[in-house]
Amino acid sequence: MTGARLRSGQLADAAGVNQQTLRYYERRGLLDAPQRSPGGHRLYPAETVTLLRVIKTAQRLGFTLDEVGDLLDAGRHQHRGRSDTGLQARAREKLVEIEQRLADLTVIRDTLRDAISAGCDDLVACAGNTCCPLPFAELAEQRQGGEPHRR
Repeated sequence: MTGARLRSGQLADAAGVNQQTLRYYERRGLLDAPQRSPGGHRLYPAETVTLLRVIKTAQRLGFTLDEVGDLLDAGRHQHRGRSDTGLQARAREKLVEIEQRLADLTVIRDTLRDAISAGCDDLVACAGNTCCPLPFAELAEQRQGGEPHRR
């Protein structure tokens, strides 16, 4: 393969990551091991900038590095018709996960707003007050393995 090659510092700067990230991604199998210059410098194909940006974008969308690796593998084997592991299927799964986290965060937000409105100022005093909007009893049940109560 011929073409422009970037040293690790150049690649890291162009992709907005640090050089340790490059080595970490290599160990994880997300990046191929680079060629070496006669002086021992790591030399990456210029296309690696795009690959790094794809990885970072996928992470910002909520995908773990393991999931990113699976997506990259699925993309490389797309011609084999494995649609169950491709981006569409994974994006649907991730969307369900994100929507559940948003629902959980909405409950947390609303509960904190209620606590502020109720004037809760002391966690111990609030825990003993039946009018406290904080779900102390529900949280205790969750820790003991019980099902949480939904309001």
